[in-house]
Amino acid sequence: MSQINVRWATTADVPRIQQLIEPLVQERILLGKDRVVFYEAVQEFRVAETSDGDVIGCGALHVMWEDLGEVRTLAVAQPWLGTGVGHALLNQLQDDARALGLIRLFCLTFEVDFFTRHGFAPIGEGIVDPDVYAELARSTDEGVAEFLDLARVKPNTLGNTRMLRVL
Repeated sequence: MSQINVRWATTADVPRIQQLIEPLVQERILLGKDRVVFYEAVQEFRVAETSDGDVIGCGALHVMWEDLGEVRTLAVAQPWLGTGVGHALLNQLQDDARALGLIRLFCLTFEVDFFTRHGFAPIGEGIVDPDVYAELARSTDEGVAEFLDLARVKPNTLGNTRMLRVL
């Protein structure tokens, strides 16, 4: 395996991030997003690149509450699956979460085994206090709605597992 580097994404990376996730959108593993959404959230993204600068993976950390964040849009180019790229990205996102003062990380995923190996466990209801739930329910962010398991996102989340990790 070539040496990989995980770094903050830049606006120049957005087209490649969209290319990386497109096969997963086609397989209905990730939800498609308009390019503008990626530009609006570029500061949340990390990318993994080879020593020659080829972007081969991406992932984002979205802050949801004072102690809670979500790992989003974690994707690795097909030829690089199983080589540690996803592990490197997730480790960096967890370090970023700790640096921000987060103590819990959420993900909604089909890749249960991968996230389990990284300390995540499936969750049910009631993982936030009712007052926090009420505040989060005001968010227009789809990821927050998925975290809360709101009925309006259920058609988009069928088959996914809601998972949480305490850092």
